[in-house]
Amino acid sequence: MQKTSARLLALLSLLQTPRDWSGDDLAERLGITSRTVRRDIDRLRELDYPIRSVKGPAGGYRLEAGTHLPPMLFDDAQAVALAVALRTAAAGTTVAEDASRALATLRQVMPPRLRHRIDLVHVTAVRPPAATDDTPSQVDTQVLMELSRVIHAHEELRFDYPQAHGTSAEDVRRVQPHHLVTWRQRWYLVAWDLRREDWRTFRVDRIRPRTPTGPRFAPRDLPGDTVSTFITSRFRGNDGTTTDWPCRGEVILHLPAAEVAPFAEDGIVEELGPRHCRLVLGSWSWTGLAAALGRFDTDIEVVGPPQLATAFRDLAARYARAARTTEPETTPEQ
Repeated sequence: MQKTSARLLALLSLLQTPRDWSGDDLAERLGITSRTVRRDIDRLRELDYPIRSVKGPAGGYRLEAGTHLPPMLFDDAQAVALAVALRTAAAGTTVAEDASRALATLRQVMPPRLRHRIDLVHVTAVRPPAATDDTPSQVDTQVLMELSRVIHAHEELRFDYPQAHGTSAEDVRRVQPHHLVTWRQRWYLVAWDLRREDWRTFRVDRIRPRTPTGPRFAPRDLPGDTVSTFITSRFRGNDGTTTDWPCRGEVILHLPAAEVAPFAEDGIVEELGPRHCRLVLGSWSWTGLAAALGRFDTDIEVVGPPQLATAFRDLAARYARAARTTEPETTPEQ
C-alpha cells in the first residue's frame, strides 16, 4: 500500500478531474478500502480542499471551488503547458506582471528536470498590427470583472469613455451592457446606448466605469441574432478587418474567455460565464478548423454547422487509426 502522503496526492489528482467519483471507484483506482477513502477525504478537507459529498445510490465525491486557492497538483505535461501559457498569454495586457509572478512561483517548486525544460522555451509574443489603431490595448482586469458582473446581473452601466486618437476629451455613456467579446485580440463591450437609442461597441481599454450602477433591465434582442454576425457586420470594410473564410464554425469551449482570447487570432470570443465561452472561428477547410479548435485542449460543444461536427468525427477516426499504428508490438510468449 502507498504511504499516506503519496496516497493523498494520488487521491487529489483523481478528484481534480471534472467528474464525480464514487467511493468504490476511488478505492479500486487507489487499491485501498472504501473506509480508507473516507478517512483520506476527511484529511484533504482538513487541508481546506472543498470536497463535496454527492448524493445518490452509490454516493460519491466532487472537488468544488473554494473561498481561497489551496495547493494544486499538476503532472509534468500540465506544468510545462501552464508555464508556456504564462509566458505568452498575458503579453500586452495589464496582467503581464501577475503572470510573471505566477510563473516565478511555479518555477520555484518545479523539479529540476521540468525547470530546465521551461527555461529552454524563449517565446516572444508579437502583437499583430491593428487595422485602424496602433495604440496597444491595455485592459484592466478589474474592469473586465465589473463588466462581466453587470452583464450577468442585467444592470445599467455608466462610464467615462475617452475619445480616440489620444485626446483627453471624455464622454459619459449610459448603456445596457449585453456582451463582452474579443475581436482581433481587443476586448469590446456590446451594449444598447440609452442616449443614442442604438447598439454600440466600446473598446474595453477605454471604459472607466462609474458607481453606482443603474437599475436592472430586460435584455433586448441583438441585431443579426448572434454576436458573431453583429460584430462582423460592424467591422466589415474597415481596411480589411474581416476575413471571409470559406469555412466558419461556432463552438462552446469549457474555458474562460480570457484564456481563449489571446489565441483566437481573428476569431470572435464571447464570454458565457467564468468557465465557458463561445468561439466563432474560420479556416480554409473544415478539417483544418476542427484541428485548430482542438489545440485549446478542452471539452468542445459544436454549435454549428453540421460540416464542423462531421470534420471532428473524421478527424477523431483518423487520430484513432494513427494511435493504433504507433502502439508497441507485443511478442507472444513461447
